[in-house]
Amino acid sequence: MRKLILSLATLLLISSCTENIDTSARYVFTEYTVASYLEAHPNSYSQYLELTKQVPVSGRSKSSVYQLLTARGNYTCFALTNEAINAYLQDLVEQGLINEPSWDAFENAHKRDSVIKLVVQNTVIDGGNSESQRYTTALISTFGNGKENAEFPLPNIYDHKLTVRQGNNDSIYLDKECPIDPINCDIPLINGVIHQLHKVIAPKDESCARYFQTILDEKREGYLMFAKALQACGLLDTLSKVRDEVYESLYQEGKIPDMKNYMDKAGYDMSNTPDDPDAHAPEHRKYGFTLFCETDEFWQSQGIDPAAADAVEKLQDWVYNKGLFLAENGYQVNTDYESPKNMLHQWVAYHILPMRIPANKLVYHCNELGYSLSSPHKYTLPVMEWYPVFGGDRLIKIYESSISNGVYLNSFPERDNGVMGTGFETYCAPDKRGVLVQTEHEMAEVTDIVNACIYPIDEPLGYSTTTRDDLSRERIRFDLFALFPEAITNGIRRADSPEGKWMHVYIPQDKDYKYFDNMSILNEETHLIHYNGYRTAWANYCQDEDKAFGKFDIMFTLPPVPKTNTYEVRYKLLATAARGVVQVYFGTDPKHLPVAGIPIDMTKTVQAAFGEGTTWSDFRDSGKEEDEIIEIDQKLRNHGMMKATRHETELNTTTARDKDNCSRYIIVRQTLEAGRPYYIRFKSVLESTTKELYLDYFEYCPKEVYDSPVKPEDIW
Repeated sequence: MRKLILSLATLLLISSCTENIDTSARYVFTEYTVASYLEAHPNSYSQYLELTKQVPVSGRSKSSVYQLLTARGNYTCFALTNEAINAYLQDLVEQGLINEPSWDAFENAHKRDSVIKLVVQNTVIDGGNSESQRYTTALISTFGNGKENAEFPLPNIYDHKLTVRQGNNDSIYLDKECPIDPINCDIPLINGVIHQLHKVIAPKDESCARYFQTILDEKREGYLMFAKALQACGLLDTLSKVRDEVYESLYQEGKIPDMKNYMDKAGYDMSNTPDDPDAHAPEHRKYGFTLFCETDEFWQSQGIDPAAADAVEKLQDWVYNKGLFLAENGYQVNTDYESPKNMLHQWVAYHILPMRIPANKLVYHCNELGYSLSSPHKYTLPVMEWYPVFGGDRLIKIYESSISNGVYLNSFPERDNGVMGTGFETYCAPDKRGVLVQTEHEMAEVTDIVNACIYPIDEPLGYSTTTRDDLSRERIRFDLFALFPEAITNGIRRADSPEGKWMHVYIPQDKDYKYFDNMSILNEETHLIHYNGYRTAWANYCQDEDKAFGKFDIMFTLPPVPKTNTYEVRYKLLATAARGVVQVYFGTDPKHLPVAGIPIDMTKTVQAAFGEGTTWSDFRDSGKEEDEIIEIDQKLRNHGMMKATRHETELNTTTARDKDNCSRYIIVRQTLEAGRPYYIRFKSVLESTTKELYLDYFEYCPKEVYDSPVKPEDIW
């Protein structure tokens, strides 16, 4: 079947597959389209082919999936065999949903049509205008750097992202249990590629709340203890949120605008206009969650029976006795579990992130020094993220290194991070190892729950005094888009796609819809665009960057600090002539933020900002001894500046610290209080409507790090 038989085929020439398909213009080719290939092999695909003719491409289109597969494009089709469809119908019989294995056996047409839609739309991925988004098995095996349960870069037309599991003998399974046929795969066609499937992809698409409620109803072992704790704390309702239907309606009605010809409006050189000149607003505003859960097996090892009537009470006693909470916060140990002041409530909430993070994006390996996407399994520098947990008042650290053997929560290892060091992890004491996130475990739920990922963990998780103190002793760096759960849940941050709608994302103005809860666009002249930076050579923290242009005025809610202390709050800059001049404001009252320092000229290099007739050779590390480098760094700090870090690179060789247009500005140096929200505002001081605000990352650095009498702050 892999050999293509030359025959006449038709190809529909259209530029879009989201509206009605024009069948008037056809050209003759001597190869197959996806649709004509299916038609040429009825013994394998006749039932699947017929179903594709019954299902529309989307709710906005009258065109069928079959018509889509006749059209020009780059489609990945997981074609179901007749036997696969027959087996699926038999499964529905055994589940009691129908009384015989036939599409005519459904009690009503609406139910039948919804099931057929599920079956068909989960088999097709529209790769847009890029042939690189025709997903061959060789490419599929690299998704998520080859990690188990990694998600596909693009969703299928059911708006579900398939996951990948590598089986024995290089076999590939979709959504854990649907194998790609090892022989009838990678069939190249005019408009895509076909892989044969012998099992229907049918995710349950249940909410996280429904998933745990089913566990409770069935008393199913696995996460029963955690389900009981969620229920007792009144958190199940929160986990039922799936999608912002108000935004959905506005988008469908065309009331959420894209940014048309954004490069022209931003004053860019139009000789380098991209294929797609528009920055596109997100199609959805979904809600999501990530849960890190101890398993029932663990609780049984601790002498707690999850099925017992007093299991929740015993769990609270266990957490209290282990000290897995912040005692000084005065949490109450009582049966009012729904109160945020209850100790068990706080412990459970610390297991939940208010965003859905797939297994391959818990941390990002992309442009750290020494790392190459051509060798995705060869990790170099440690990578990490800090996120506020559910409730927003505490941080959790997610970490992976070349020797950690997995992703860990709240890991605090030793690193060779001196001025002349390598930046690598060297050692981790057992009590600082943290909690392993078991992303490849059979209990990892990454496919069936529409609004969450659930990962089992190997040790109990908690925000103890020790954890709080460890977090407070290190510099915390957070990418701008790590501030926004919506960006992560909706696949905007670090989207693995060169397509225009993912490369340049326009965030709606507040007057149209407040898309990010942690951001306020303060006037109608501000336009924020997320530049995804997929496989680009920018010296940004995670390659991506964000720009606000116009007479910008924009404010962000920052994460909490772990502990009341003196901190520096820093802003990273990559200076170019396209940037503007910005006044920064910082404080706790978003309506009356005080000015923080003098305006920053974002066009100036390190030496230009420092002045005094200096050149870049006066500041760069190359050719200098360690003591001289430390002295220069202190001189810059006295001017409220720092060089950028040696972590991120341009072209895998030149680090941001080696570039004179990359720097960090110390916005404030002051006492910050744990548990208080802080806000940072950026306002243009120019009248120009085309100069831009550059945004990459911020830092919190505690005094004991930047002013340590033992060793200088690391350069990584």
